[in-house]
Amino acid sequence: MSDEVILDRVGSAAVIRLNRPKALNSLNLPMVRAIREAMEQYLDDASIQAVILKGEGERGLCAGGDIRVLYDMGQRSDPEATRFWREEFPLNYAISHYPKPYVVLMDGITMGGGVGLSAHGRHRIVTERTRLAMPETGIGYFPDVGATWLLPKAPGDVGTWMGLTGIEVDAAGAIYAGLADTLVPSDRLDALVEAIGALSGEADDGSVEATIARFSVPTTESALEKNRSVIDRCFGFDRVEDILEALAHEGGEFAATTRDTMLKRSPTSLKLTLRLLRAGRQSSGLVECLEREFGAGVELLRNHDFYEGVRAAIIDKDRNPQWSPASLDEVQAESIDAYLGGKHGSLFPDHRL
Repeated sequence: MSDEVILDRVGSAAVIRLNRPKALNSLNLPMVRAIREAMEQYLDDASIQAVILKGEGERGLCAGGDIRVLYDMGQRSDPEATRFWREEFPLNYAISHYPKPYVVLMDGITMGGGVGLSAHGRHRIVTERTRLAMPETGIGYFPDVGATWLLPKAPGDVGTWMGLTGIEVDAAGAIYAGLADTLVPSDRLDALVEAIGALSGEADDGSVEATIARFSVPTTESALEKNRSVIDRCFGFDRVEDILEALAHEGGEFAATTRDTMLKRSPTSLKLTLRLLRAGRQSSGLVECLEREFGAGVELLRNHDFYEGVRAAIIDKDRNPQWSPASLDEVQAESIDAYLGGKHGSLFPDHRL
Protein backbone atom coordinates (compact mmCIF):
# COMPACT_ATOMS: atom_id res chain seq x y z
CA MET A 1 0.00 0.00 0.00
CA SER A 2 1.09 3.55 -0.71
CA ASP A 3 1.63 5.74 2.38
CA GLU A 4 -0.42 8.29 0.45
CA VAL A 5 -3.46 6.15 1.25
CA ILE A 6 -4.00 5.21 4.89
CA LEU A 7 -6.33 2.35 5.80
CA ASP A 8 -8.08 2.47 9.17
CA ARG A 9 -10.84 0.69 11.00
CA VAL A 10 -13.52 2.29 13.14
CA GLY A 11 -15.61 -0.54 14.48
CA SER A 12 -17.33 -2.26 11.58
CA ALA A 13 -16.34 0.50 9.13
CA ALA A 14 -13.21 0.52 7.00
CA VAL A 15 -11.89 4.06 6.53
CA ILE A 16 -9.80 4.96 3.49
CA ARG A 17 -7.89 8.20 4.07
CA LEU A 18 -6.31 10.07 1.16
CA ASN A 19 -3.02 11.30 2.57
CA ARG A 20 -1.50 14.01 0.39
CA PRO A 21 -2.81 17.07 2.24
CA LYS A 22 -0.10 19.43 0.91
CA ALA A 23 -1.25 18.51 -2.63
CA LEU A 24 -4.94 18.74 -1.68
CA ASN A 25 -4.97 14.94 -1.77
CA SER A 26 -4.55 14.92 -5.56
CA LEU A 27 -4.69 11.42 -6.99
CA ASN A 28 -1.79 9.58 -8.54
CA LEU A 29 -1.57 6.05 -9.91
CA PRO A 30 -0.29 4.39 -6.69
CA MET A 31 -3.24 5.94 -4.82
CA VAL A 32 -5.74 4.67 -7.37
CA ARG A 33 -4.27 1.20 -7.09
CA ALA A 34 -4.26 1.29 -3.29
CA ILE A 35 -7.91 2.36 -3.14
CA ARG A 36 -8.98 -0.32 -5.61
CA GLU A 37 -7.03 -3.05 -3.84
CA ALA A 38 -8.45 -2.08 -0.45
CA MET A 39 -12.03 -2.01 -1.72
CA GLU A 40 -11.61 -5.44 -3.27
CA GLN A 41 -10.24 -6.86 -0.02
CA TYR A 42 -13.09 -5.35 2.00
CA LEU A 43 -15.62 -7.27 -0.08
CA ASP A 44 -14.29 -10.54 1.33
CA ASP A 45 -14.12 -9.34 4.94
CA ALA A 46 -17.40 -10.09 6.67
CA SER A 47 -16.42 -7.91 9.64
CA ILE A 48 -16.51 -4.78 7.46
CA GLN A 49 -20.04 -3.48 7.09
CA ALA A 50 -19.29 -0.15 5.36
CA VAL A 51 -16.47 1.68 3.61
CA ILE A 52 -15.80 5.37 4.28
CA LEU A 53 -13.59 7.60 2.12
CA LYS A 54 -12.17 10.85 3.48
CA GLY A 55 -9.31 13.25 2.88
CA GLU A 56 -6.55 14.11 5.31
CA GLY A 57 -6.07 17.74 6.31
CA GLU A 58 -8.78 20.37 6.50
CA ARG A 59 -8.63 21.69 2.93
CA GLY A 60 -10.45 19.05 0.99
CA LEU A 61 -11.30 15.51 0.01
CA CYS A 62 -9.43 15.58 -3.30
CA ALA A 63 -8.57 18.31 -5.79
CA GLY A 64 -8.41 15.89 -8.72
CA GLY A 65 -5.77 13.93 -10.56
CA ASP A 66 -2.12 14.90 -10.35
CA ILE A 67 -2.01 16.72 -13.67
CA ARG A 68 1.66 17.65 -13.32
CA VAL A 69 2.62 13.99 -13.64
CA LEU A 70 0.38 13.60 -16.68
CA TYR A 71 1.84 16.78 -18.17
CA ASP A 72 5.41 15.55 -17.77
CA MET A 73 4.68 12.10 -19.19
CA GLY A 74 2.75 13.51 -22.12
CA GLN A 75 5.48 16.01 -22.92
CA ARG A 76 8.02 13.23 -23.32
CA SER A 77 5.55 11.00 -25.19
CA ASP A 78 5.72 8.33 -22.52
CA PRO A 79 3.53 5.43 -23.72
CA GLU A 80 2.39 4.97 -20.10
CA ALA A 81 0.92 8.49 -19.98
CA THR A 82 -2.61 7.11 -20.23
CA ARG A 83 -2.12 4.41 -17.60
CA PHE A 84 -3.61 6.63 -14.90
CA TRP A 85 -6.93 6.91 -16.75
CA ARG A 86 -6.86 3.21 -17.63
CA GLU A 87 -6.96 2.42 -13.93
CA GLU A 88 -8.80 5.45 -12.54
CA PHE A 89 -11.87 5.11 -14.76
CA PRO A 90 -12.52 1.46 -13.83
CA LEU A 91 -12.23 2.51 -10.18
CA ASN A 92 -14.97 5.09 -10.78
CA TYR A 93 -17.14 2.34 -12.23
CA ALA A 94 -16.36 0.00 -9.33
CA ILE A 95 -17.45 2.70 -6.88
CA SER A 96 -20.75 3.11 -8.73
CA HIS A 97 -21.50 -0.60 -8.31
CA TYR A 98 -19.87 -1.29 -4.95
CA PRO A 99 -21.97 -3.88 -3.06
CA LYS A 100 -21.27 -2.65 0.47
CA PRO A 101 -22.38 0.75 1.78
CA TYR A 102 -19.88 3.32 0.47
CA VAL A 103 -19.79 6.65 2.31
CA VAL A 104 -17.72 9.58 1.12
CA LEU A 105 -17.02 12.74 3.10
CA MET A 106 -16.80 15.59 0.57
CA ASP A 107 -15.45 18.06 3.10
CA GLY A 108 -13.69 21.03 1.50
CA ILE A 109 -12.35 20.99 -2.06
CA THR A 110 -13.81 18.17 -4.15
CA MET A 111 -12.91 18.62 -7.79
CA GLY A 112 -12.15 16.63 -10.93
CA GLY A 113 -10.99 13.18 -9.92
CA GLY A 114 -12.32 13.86 -6.42
CA VAL A 115 -15.80 14.03 -7.93
CA GLY A 116 -15.12 10.67 -9.56
CA LEU A 117 -14.34 9.15 -6.16
CA SER A 118 -17.44 10.63 -4.58
CA ALA A 119 -20.33 11.40 -6.90
CA HIS A 120 -20.61 7.80 -8.14
CA GLY A 121 -21.03 6.53 -4.57
CA ARG A 122 -24.28 5.85 -2.73
CA HIS A 123 -23.85 7.99 0.39
CA ARG A 124 -22.34 11.35 -0.58
CA ILE A 125 -21.93 13.79 2.29
CA VAL A 126 -21.07 17.47 1.89
CA THR A 127 -20.29 20.07 4.56
CA GLU A 128 -20.42 23.83 4.90
CA ARG A 129 -16.82 23.83 3.62
CA THR A 130 -17.50 21.90 0.40
CA ARG A 131 -16.32 23.50 -2.83
CA LEU A 132 -17.16 21.23 -5.74
CA ALA A 133 -16.28 21.78 -9.38
CA MET A 134 -15.28 20.20 -12.66
CA PRO A 135 -12.81 22.94 -13.67
CA GLU A 136 -11.14 21.16 -16.57
CA THR A 137 -11.99 23.59 -19.39
CA GLY A 138 -9.71 26.06 -17.60
CA ILE A 139 -6.67 23.84 -18.22
CA GLY A 140 -7.48 22.81 -21.78
CA TYR A 141 -9.07 19.53 -20.73
CA PHE A 142 -12.69 18.37 -20.25
CA PRO A 143 -14.78 16.90 -17.41
CA ASP A 144 -13.99 13.20 -17.16
CA VAL A 145 -14.23 10.43 -14.49
CA GLY A 146 -17.76 9.80 -15.72
CA ALA A 147 -18.85 13.43 -15.41
CA THR A 148 -20.33 13.26 -18.89
CA TRP A 149 -22.72 10.66 -17.48
CA LEU A 150 -23.44 12.50 -14.21
CA LEU A 151 -23.75 16.12 -15.34
CA PRO A 152 -26.45 15.56 -17.97
CA LYS A 153 -28.63 14.15 -15.18
CA ALA A 154 -28.60 17.43 -13.24
CA PRO A 155 -31.81 19.51 -13.37
CA GLY A 156 -32.31 21.24 -16.70
CA ASP A 157 -28.99 22.45 -18.08
CA VAL A 158 -27.31 22.91 -14.71
CA GLY A 159 -24.81 20.19 -15.62
CA THR A 160 -23.98 21.94 -18.88
CA TRP A 161 -23.28 25.13 -16.93
CA MET A 162 -21.04 23.25 -14.49
CA GLY A 163 -19.13 21.42 -17.21
CA LEU A 164 -18.49 24.42 -19.44
CA THR A 165 -17.71 27.06 -16.82
CA GLY A 166 -15.91 24.97 -14.19
CA ILE A 167 -17.24 27.38 -11.56
CA GLU A 168 -17.32 25.84 -8.09
CA VAL A 169 -20.54 25.27 -6.19
CA ASP A 170 -21.18 24.90 -2.47
CA ALA A 171 -22.88 22.10 -0.56
CA ALA A 172 -26.39 23.19 -1.54
CA GLY A 173 -25.33 23.42 -5.19
CA ALA A 174 -23.74 19.98 -5.14
CA ILE A 175 -26.92 18.46 -3.74
CA TYR A 176 -29.12 20.36 -6.19
CA ALA A 177 -27.01 19.16 -9.11
CA GLY A 178 -27.39 15.55 -7.94
CA LEU A 179 -23.71 15.10 -7.14
CA ALA A 180 -24.23 14.82 -3.37
CA ASP A 181 -27.00 13.75 -1.01
CA THR A 182 -26.70 15.14 2.50
CA LEU A 183 -25.27 18.12 4.38
CA VAL A 184 -23.51 17.28 7.64
CA PRO A 185 -21.61 19.99 9.59
CA SER A 186 -17.87 19.41 9.43
CA ASP A 187 -17.58 19.31 13.22
CA ARG A 188 -19.91 16.29 13.29
CA LEU A 189 -18.03 14.15 10.79
CA ASP A 190 -15.91 12.31 13.36
CA ALA A 191 -19.00 11.44 15.37
CA LEU A 192 -20.73 10.27 12.20
CA VAL A 193 -17.83 7.95 11.37
CA GLU A 194 -18.00 6.51 14.89
CA ALA A 195 -21.75 6.00 14.56
CA ILE A 196 -21.42 4.18 11.25
CA GLY A 197 -18.64 2.05 12.72
CA ALA A 198 -20.92 1.19 15.64
CA LEU A 199 -23.44 -0.47 13.32
CA SER A 200 -23.30 -4.20 13.84
CA GLY A 201 -24.67 -7.29 12.23
CA GLU A 202 -25.83 -6.97 8.65
CA ALA A 203 -25.55 -3.21 8.24
CA ASP A 204 -27.02 -2.16 4.92
CA ASP A 205 -27.59 1.03 2.96
CA GLY A 206 -30.84 1.65 4.82
CA SER A 207 -29.24 1.61 8.27
CA VAL A 208 -26.29 3.68 7.07
CA GLU A 209 -28.66 6.20 5.50
CA ALA A 210 -30.66 6.41 8.73
CA THR A 211 -27.47 6.99 10.70
CA ILE A 212 -26.36 9.77 8.36
CA ALA A 213 -29.80 11.38 8.64
CA ARG A 214 -29.32 11.78 12.40
CA PHE A 215 -26.33 14.03 11.78
CA SER A 216 -27.63 15.96 8.80
CA VAL A 217 -28.98 19.51 8.62
CA PRO A 218 -31.19 21.20 6.00
CA THR A 219 -29.65 23.13 3.12
CA THR A 220 -30.55 26.61 1.95
CA GLU A 221 -31.51 27.41 -1.63
CA SER A 222 -28.46 27.11 -3.86
CA ALA A 223 -27.25 29.72 -6.32
CA LEU A 224 -27.86 27.14 -9.03
CA GLU A 225 -31.50 26.84 -8.10
CA LYS A 226 -31.91 30.61 -7.88
CA ASN A 227 -30.47 31.00 -11.38
CA ARG A 228 -32.00 27.88 -12.89
CA SER A 229 -34.20 29.79 -15.33
CA VAL A 230 -31.23 31.77 -16.67
CA ILE A 231 -29.17 28.60 -17.00
CA ASP A 232 -31.91 26.77 -18.88
CA ARG A 233 -32.55 29.67 -21.25
CA CYS A 234 -28.88 30.06 -22.12
CA PHE A 235 -27.40 26.57 -21.93
CA GLY A 236 -29.96 24.58 -23.88
CA PHE A 237 -28.18 25.20 -27.18
CA ASP A 238 -25.90 22.72 -28.89
CA ARG A 239 -23.33 25.32 -29.98
CA VAL A 240 -21.06 27.17 -27.57
CA GLU A 241 -21.40 30.30 -29.70
CA ASP A 242 -25.17 30.27 -29.21
CA ILE A 243 -24.77 29.88 -25.45
CA LEU A 244 -22.45 32.86 -25.27
CA GLU A 245 -24.80 34.95 -27.39
CA ALA A 246 -27.73 34.07 -25.16
CA LEU A 247 -25.72 35.04 -22.08
CA ALA A 248 -24.80 38.37 -23.68
CA HIS A 249 -28.48 39.18 -24.16
CA GLU A 250 -29.60 37.89 -20.78
CA GLY A 251 -28.41 40.69 -18.53
CA GLY A 252 -27.70 40.41 -14.83
CA GLU A 253 -24.57 39.64 -12.82
CA PHE A 254 -24.90 35.85 -12.97
CA ALA A 255 -25.06 35.76 -16.77
CA ALA A 256 -22.24 38.28 -17.11
CA THR A 257 -19.94 36.40 -14.74
CA THR A 258 -20.75 33.11 -16.46
CA ARG A 259 -19.97 34.54 -19.89
CA ASP A 260 -16.74 36.20 -18.76
CA THR A 261 -15.60 32.91 -17.25
CA MET A 262 -16.32 30.92 -20.39
CA LEU A 263 -14.44 33.41 -22.56
CA LYS A 264 -11.29 32.59 -20.57
CA ARG A 265 -11.59 28.85 -21.12
CA SER A 266 -9.99 26.87 -23.91
CA PRO A 267 -12.19 27.23 -27.01
CA THR A 268 -11.38 23.66 -28.02
CA SER A 269 -12.22 22.38 -24.54
CA LEU A 270 -15.54 24.22 -24.54
CA LYS A 271 -16.62 22.69 -27.84
CA LEU A 272 -15.37 19.23 -26.93
CA THR A 273 -17.03 19.35 -23.51
CA LEU A 274 -20.38 20.35 -24.96
CA ARG A 275 -20.18 17.50 -27.48
CA LEU A 276 -19.35 15.03 -24.72
CA LEU A 277 -22.15 16.26 -22.47
CA ARG A 278 -24.71 16.01 -25.25
CA ALA A 279 -23.45 12.53 -26.11
CA GLY A 280 -23.78 11.62 -22.45
CA ARG A 281 -27.48 12.39 -22.57
CA GLN A 282 -27.96 9.67 -25.16
CA SER A 283 -25.60 7.12 -23.64
CA SER A 284 -26.56 3.68 -22.38
CA GLY A 285 -24.66 4.03 -19.11
CA LEU A 286 -21.55 5.06 -17.26
CA VAL A 287 -19.27 2.64 -19.10
CA GLU A 288 -20.09 4.13 -22.49
CA CYS A 289 -19.26 7.61 -21.18
CA LEU A 290 -16.01 6.50 -19.56
CA GLU A 291 -14.91 4.81 -22.77
CA ARG A 292 -15.68 7.96 -24.76
CA GLU A 293 -13.87 10.16 -22.25
CA PHE A 294 -10.83 7.92 -22.35
CA GLY A 295 -10.60 8.13 -26.12
CA ALA A 296 -10.92 11.91 -26.01
CA GLY A 297 -8.23 12.12 -23.34
CA VAL A 298 -5.75 10.11 -25.38
CA GLU A 299 -6.28 12.40 -28.35
CA LEU A 300 -6.03 15.47 -26.16
CA LEU A 301 -2.49 14.54 -25.09
CA ARG A 302 -1.45 14.96 -28.73
CA ASN A 303 -2.60 18.56 -28.86
CA HIS A 304 -1.58 21.96 -27.57
CA ASP A 305 -4.16 23.27 -25.11
CA PHE A 306 -3.77 20.80 -22.25
CA TYR A 307 -0.05 21.46 -21.97
CA GLU A 308 -0.57 25.20 -22.23
CA GLY A 309 -3.35 25.14 -19.65
CA VAL A 310 -1.25 23.20 -17.13
CA ARG A 311 1.74 25.44 -17.81
CA ALA A 312 -0.28 28.58 -17.06
CA ALA A 313 -2.02 27.09 -14.02
CA ILE A 314 0.63 25.18 -12.09
CA ILE A 315 4.05 25.49 -13.73
CA ASP A 316 4.64 29.14 -14.60
CA LYS A 317 1.46 30.14 -12.72
CA ASP A 318 0.97 33.22 -14.87
CA ARG A 319 -2.74 32.41 -15.28
CA ASN A 320 -2.49 33.58 -18.88
CA PRO A 321 -2.88 30.59 -21.18
CA GLN A 322 -2.45 31.16 -24.90
CA TRP A 323 -5.00 28.83 -26.41
CA SER A 324 -4.62 27.47 -29.93
CA PRO A 325 -6.95 27.89 -31.69
CA ALA A 326 -7.52 31.13 -29.82
CA SER A 327 -11.20 31.63 -30.67
CA LEU A 328 -14.29 29.51 -31.05
CA ASP A 329 -14.73 30.30 -34.73
CA GLU A 330 -11.26 28.89 -35.41
CA VAL A 331 -12.13 25.51 -33.88
CA GLN A 332 -13.17 23.28 -36.76
CA ALA A 333 -15.86 20.66 -36.33
CA GLU A 334 -13.51 18.10 -37.88
CA SER A 335 -10.97 18.68 -35.11
CA ILE A 336 -13.59 17.92 -32.46
CA ASP A 337 -14.67 14.82 -34.39
CA ALA A 338 -11.08 13.59 -34.15
CA TYR A 339 -11.27 13.52 -30.35
CA LEU A 340 -14.27 11.22 -30.53
CA GLY A 341 -13.27 8.87 -33.31
CA GLY A 342 -10.02 7.35 -32.10
CA LYS A 343 -9.55 3.65 -31.35
CA HIS A 344 -7.52 3.13 -28.20
CA GLY A 345 -8.70 -0.19 -26.81
CA SER A 346 -11.55 -0.76 -24.39
CA LEU A 347 -11.30 -0.13 -20.66
CA PHE A 348 -14.13 -2.62 -20.15
CA PRO A 349 -13.66 -5.33 -22.80
CA ASP A 350 -16.12 -7.71 -21.15
CA HIS A 351 -18.86 -5.14 -20.57
CA ARG A 352 -21.88 -5.04 -22.82
CA LEU A 353 -23.14 -1.52 -23.45
